[in-house]
Amino acid sequence: MALFGRKEYTIINVKKKEIPAGLWAKCPECSAALYKKELTINFSVCPKCGYHHSLTAKERVDLIIDPGTFKELNPNLISGDPLAFKGPKTYKAKLTEDQKSTGLKDAVLTGHGKLNGHPIVIAVTDSRFIMGSMGSVVGERITRAIEYATEHKFPVTIVSGSGGGARMYEGVFSLMQMAKTCAALAKHDQKGLIYISVLTNPTMAGIMASFAGIGDIIMAEPKALIGFTGPRVIEQTIRQKLPKGFQSSEFLLAHGLIDMIVDRKDMKQSIFKIIGYCVNGKLKS
Repeated sequence: MALFGRKEYTIINVKKKEIPAGLWAKCPECSAALYKKELTINFSVCPKCGYHHSLTAKERVDLIIDPGTFKELNPNLISGDPLAFKGPKTYKAKLTEDQKSTGLKDAVLTGHGKLNGHPIVIAVTDSRFIMGSMGSVVGERITRAIEYATEHKFPVTIVSGSGGGARMYEGVFSLMQMAKTCAALAKHDQKGLIYISVLTNPTMAGIMASFAGIGDIIMAEPKALIGFTGPRVIEQTIRQKLPKGFQSSEFLLAHGLIDMIVDRKDMKQSIFKIIGYCVNGKLKS
């Protein structure tokens, strides 16, 4: 009773141990709290539900190409402003902003390197740069990379991650890139050389309607959104409810649009095996 009857008492302040910011990430699929270091070790794939988080173009290259072998192609091409586009932001302002935030000059990284010792040309679009959309520079870089592969008889892999399709800021100039990239791939194919298209979340619109959709082998990461127009717009247009999982990798594999679904950790080895089925980068007859 003496303890509770005391008029004087001491207040002890316990200082909370603060957790440094930036150590944790939340999975958008299952809402699990993920330690970023462990997430990185796991190729940015959620260990709880298998959700594949976005990667930068540089991270994609590092995932597929042997360390120290990547050489970038045409790094100094920069978009112009052919329409003098003006909106809430001008096109020039948007380009400058995304160049600073991503460290890229445009939405694609192209180059050549080695995959398990085998020479290969690779192009990777980056969704952080104007949604990975394709303007004249993206189309030109991809086309030149394909032409380099054709000249040197190398296989081509293009990793697509674009929710923006053709870039509206450049009008018809961006739409022309769809035909140009496909024409370069047609010449690559005529030489009997292989092209592997890798689809990631999301791959949509003009990207999917051009080079991303015409691979000799089309593989996709699990649960990626793949299509032309988004499901919400389609439902509003046809006024019907779409099937469950519509436009997911799994749905499209079941309906024959893609050839295989590959977990990110297996991507490099899967591409290497497909190249191994060829002779010197050429498709076997």
